[in-house]
Amino acid sequence: MSKTPDKGAFHRLLPDDIVNSLSASGWSCDGRIQALASYENRVYQIGLSDRPEPVVAKFYRPERWSDEQILEEFDFTDELVEHELPVLTPLASPEGPVLCHKSGFRFAVYPHARGHAPYLDDLHALRQIGRLIARIHNVGQKQQFAHREAMSFEGRALDSARFVVEGNWIPDDLRDAYEAIIEDLLGAIDDQLDHDALDTGRVHGDMHVGNLLWHDGTPAVLDFDDSCDGPAIQDLWMFLSGNPDEMQRNLEALAEGYEMFRTFPSSMLDQVEALRAMRILYHTAWLARRWTDPAFPRAFPWFNTQKFWQEHVLTLKEQLSLLWEPPNLRTG
Repeated sequence: MSKTPDKGAFHRLLPDDIVNSLSASGWSCDGRIQALASYENRVYQIGLSDRPEPVVAKFYRPERWSDEQILEEFDFTDELVEHELPVLTPLASPEGPVLCHKSGFRFAVYPHARGHAPYLDDLHALRQIGRLIARIHNVGQKQQFAHREAMSFEGRALDSARFVVEGNWIPDDLRDAYEAIIEDLLGAIDDQLDHDALDTGRVHGDMHVGNLLWHDGTPAVLDFDDSCDGPAIQDLWMFLSGNPDEMQRNLEALAEGYEMFRTFPSSMLDQVEALRAMRILYHTAWLARRWTDPAFPRAFPWFNTQKFWQEHVLTLKEQLSLLWEPPNLRTG
């Protein structure tokens, strides 16, 4: 039986730990290790002596997902690959398992992928992204997850705000202003959301430019770590940013591509700013929840400063104003 993953060991993950874990699972590491940008998990590019291309090893944060939840993600990406979709799914280890348990760590090994993030001012690229997301949703909407968490107002917004308030993260001189804006913002999100549509099928859950790689004129999708049961618009709204004209332009290009394979979820456009507000709250609470991990203060030194909380309160006020404005995004 494998050891229970340990938070301290995960925080102190060393090159020897990485090589020894992969070697114990049958991978022929040649000693080349490059850390890749990732904070929730630890991700490394690893050279192998018996393959010309490196692989990417993803070490999972203890106590975040159960094995069943991780394996359900793998089942989803395998299913997408079976439908000839360009998504990355993990490789079986030489010993057989895809999710490996070695030296108290859980990890999976992925093929190496080349490319760059797409440019959102490229309307042709946005149409391609729309087509790809629609095809993912055609597969994802066939069923729901059995183990992974569904998107919800309570989990993304309410619990996040409560964690920040009850954890005494807010400076004393900003607490009243923060709590007042949070009360109004949560009420506005709750009013705007269609709660019955928040867990309609399997979606990527964190679809942004950083999780797309562009190579030879086509995109590939990375990192289904946040996949969940959610609304189709969740995988689309993060491409809608900028001023109103830019958002409308991007929307029309995305929708044009999406409509080639399934009906665009236009009825949920009125909820984009509510979903954006939920992400702001969730991201702030995520930083607070992970602050004891030494990697976070190094990577986000601006967090939990007086300036951060002052700017965060202003951001929440601006987002509340957007929620109060009449929706103006439209397709067709």
